[in-house]
Amino acid sequence: MENLNASEVLAALGHETRLSIFRLLVQAGASGLTPSVIGKELDLPAATLSFHLSHMSRVGLINGKQESRFIHYTVDFWLMDNVLAFLMENCCQGKVCLPKSAVSTQGKKSP
Repeated sequence: MENLNASEVLAALGHETRLSIFRLLVQAGASGLTPSVIGKELDLPAATLSFHLSHMSRVGLINGKQESRFIHYTVDFWLMDNVLAFLMENCCQGKVCLPKSAVSTQGKKSP
């Protein structure tokens, strides 16, 4: 991953609304969510939601899959995993000390 790619992804997540959308989609997992569900859950007008979904799709954070009349948006976990790996590259003076990424909970470290 290059600095430019990573900075675009991180900049997209640097907006409060997009971060909320991303976290909601992470919770939804592989099944994803439709824009109507996202909008209802986060209390966002359709035009605002569309703008943010478009931006997140452009940088590759999320993917939209057409199913019948609906689009289901999902997080590109592979991309986010690689962004995290890029950020942590060469930590600990180049020694491998962390997994590529690990799920953590508030206040607890992953084993």
